[in-house]
Amino acid sequence: MSFLIINTLPFFMKNSYALITGASSGIGLEIAKSLAKRNYNIVLTARRQELLKKITKELISTYGVEADYISCDLMDPNAPGELYAFCKQKGYQVDLLVNNAGYAIPTAFENTTMEDEEKFIRVLGISVIALCKLFIKDMLSKGKGRIMIISSVAAFAPPSAIQTLYGPIKTFMNRFSESLNINYNHKGITSTAVCPGYTITNFHTSSGVQKQMDDVPNFMKKDAVRVAEAAVQATFKGKRTSVPSKTFKIIVFLLKIIPPSFFLLVSSVLAPGRYDKK
Repeated sequence: MSFLIINTLPFFMKNSYALITGASSGIGLEIAKSLAKRNYNIVLTARRQELLKKITKELISTYGVEADYISCDLMDPNAPGELYAFCKQKGYQVDLLVNNAGYAIPTAFENTTMEDEEKFIRVLGISVIALCKLFIKDMLSKGKGRIMIISSVAAFAPPSAIQTLYGPIKTFMNRFSESLNINYNHKGITSTAVCPGYTITNFHTSSGVQKQMDDVPNFMKKDAVRVAEAAVQATFKGKRTSVPSKTFKIIVFLLKIIPPSFFLLVSSVLAPGRYDKK
């Protein structure tokens, strides 16, 4: 865990902040920009320290907000606690927690190590629970707070042949988000599970599944800016679930009513390379 901070925040500033994980690129970066446009102060976190430093400077100069960052890896079990301690030490009141960090494992399930799977579950699942558990106490003391969990349309889809645990974890995250709403909505805290479909970012390249993404029809590929804006709007409205774009709203609706066996027959067209060929 490394700490390198830009000292741009006056010690007396006690405004609201948004903490965004996985904020160095893709949807996370665009969410940061969308919030900064709304005059939200930002705390960024991801692994790439120099990139975070650059983005932080740009947010400050472009939008005139207060911004800071901390470089960390959510594979580390201590990372959530260190993120929370950092915000408390700096006096940043995190009223919006954005759980966006994630990646995919392209290797077949039988060829991955248990260590790989545990790290994957920690980043996409356990770290989200840990961060929510830490920050929700402060939100409760203030009687307000918003949580955004970037899930996926994969949460609604049949099991896939690759990224075996990705869909199940996202399904679990949706249920977890709903549990937060049931327990804390009446106390002024909302949780929004954002379920985008295929989004044009570096996620697929860095995760080793770019070929599958390249084969997806263009009409199913959505812009990260559009997805981020929809996510922010849904979160501020307190929506429990948000599926950005009409295309994937329709797909999710069909997934809920069409028998899985039928969906698998057309899977090679909708998501090439994702499902076993029958």
